Amino acid sequence: MCEEVQRKLQSELDSFKNTQKELQKIVLTRQQLDGQLNENEIVKVELDSLATDAKVFKSVGPVLIKTELAEAKQNVTKRMDYISKEIKRIDDQIAVLEKKQDNHRESLQKLQHQFQQAQVKAAMQA
Repeated sequence: MCEEVQRKLQSELDSFKNTQKELQKIVLTRQQLDGQLNENEIVKVELDSLATDAKVFKSVGPVLIKTELAEAKQNVTKRMDYISKEIKRIDDQIAVLEKKQDNHRESLQKLQHQFQQAQVKAAMQA
């Protein structure tokens, strides 16, 4: 009985650790997306402050290519929309993983309690 509970406890602990790693990885991705969104917001502010006849260049590899201001604004807006949608998707994943982590934590507490009870029973029988 004691060994069976111990195996379940170890298995649940491994699952909990895997969920934690997954959560850490996805939170890091979320932070990167936040940084990209902030950069694009700054670019949008800069583009909005330019005169309509201003020259805008886009970096493509080692080359700068002339781009229309309206096209540059549209590209930045599209990029911001895409990043925002990715952030929403990541936030949903974070919520799911946090719930999963809470469930693992609950299971671990129950199994620890069972393990302690099994140890007490084993000690009393010995």
